Amino acid sequence: MWAFLFLKGYMIEVLFNILDNFNNLLWGYMGILFAAVLCLLLSFKSKWVQVREFPTILKHFIEAMGIRGGQRVEENQRGVCPTKAFFASIGGCSGLGNIATMAVAVQIGGPGALVWVWMIALLGMIAKYAEIFLGIKYRRRNAKNGYNGGPMYFLSKAFPGHRWIPLVIAILLCIYGVEIYMFRVIKESIVLNWSLPSTFVTLTLLGLIVLAVKGGVERVGHITSILVPIFLMIYLLMTLFVLAKNIEYIPSMMLTILKSAFTGHAAVGGFAGSTFALTVAKGISSACYSGDIGIGYASMMHSEARTDNPQKQASLCIFGIFWDTFIVCTCTILLILSTGAWQMDLDGSMIVQEALSQYFPYMQYFMPLFIFILGYTAIITYMCAGIKCARFISYRHGEYLYYAYGILAFIAFSFFDSSYALIIMNISGGLLMILNLSGIFKLRHEIDFNVR
Repeated sequence: MWAFLFLKGYMIEVLFNILDNFNNLLWGYMGILFAAVLCLLLSFKSKWVQVREFPTILKHFIEAMGIRGGQRVEENQRGVCPTKAFFASIGGCSGLGNIATMAVAVQIGGPGALVWVWMIALLGMIAKYAEIFLGIKYRRRNAKNGYNGGPMYFLSKAFPGHRWIPLVIAILLCIYGVEIYMFRVIKESIVLNWSLPSTFVTLTLLGLIVLAVKGGVERVGHITSILVPIFLMIYLLMTLFVLAKNIEYIPSMMLTILKSAFTGHAAVGGFAGSTFALTVAKGISSACYSGDIGIGYASMMHSEARTDNPQKQASLCIFGIFWDTFIVCTCTILLILSTGAWQMDLDGSMIVQEALSQYFPYMQYFMPLFIFILGYTAIITYMCAGIKCARFISYRHGEYLYYAYGILAFIAFSFFDSSYALIIMNISGGLLMILNLSGIFKLRHEIDFNVR
């Protein structure tokens, strides 16, 4: 019996080592070249609209927040409030990806990973804009008084003779839509810090997920628009307090970040060291995962918006990535670097908890709640997109089969190391990015970059 369990564990470890090598190949070589070339092409084609028109984009965001919940909806008016569509989208970005994933990126790739996070985020803004614009442009009305949009629909236009491409995208989004990594992190944080039974935590999380997702984009957007801003502001204030306490170390930290971005980083403390290629791979994959760059689910959320102006709606994602990456992710990485927590042998979310606990008491009570809020909003956003993909595959049976698959996957991966779940998410995200960006490249001449 023990020999069987040992062999089973060994085979699982070998399998995930192979998958991890493929993940590093996907993001370290193919992903870098393909994403960088296309994003640069779109940036020049748009005359760097993500930089040039950022004040206009910020104005659009402020206007959208001003009409939030105040729009008068006519009877039978199709779609959801544009702001709710935005928050339903950003719920998947401004979650644990800003915390756990960034911590893991630095823990494996070293401090220099932050530079590559910045670079791919700046370039990825325009790819995400294009993806959302095309999703809205080629969306279709559905029987629920809303819209179906996203990569399955604009890829059908980009590759009319290849019906298998939208189907493969839908399957990959179904896999990506079950956010096993965040589920695992939430469960582990609550069980370890609050000493609650693992089974109870798992079943409670599953119930809350199904309850939210059954309400569609409207309910998901309502939940995320309330929870995400409040808890992110609390987190940022705490992080800025810690950085202010360590302000004298920030110049040397920035120098270390810039240096290790192009040279790798030698072993120090509990950090095993990293090569240049590993630093780049972890930075790019983490930025794409955190910001949903080229993944496709944001296009599906925004396609539900009650708008006739795809440029204005799509421009909101540029501010979303700015907030997600240049503010929240940067603060997270500087936090764990300034406190030395990145050198500790801990899981991603526990690294951040350790960093904050050096300055704030009772973090074992606050951090699980914080992780739950941000992780929960991301999970329901992804799963909402996954259900729409399941309906695309099979309108009659897809939704119910997807619920069954999601519940089984959440339960199964809650017993594995969180790094295994992250590998699955990164691989599916990498394949999605390559296919989606290929379609965006083919349709690049149909994208309107005039956001005014």
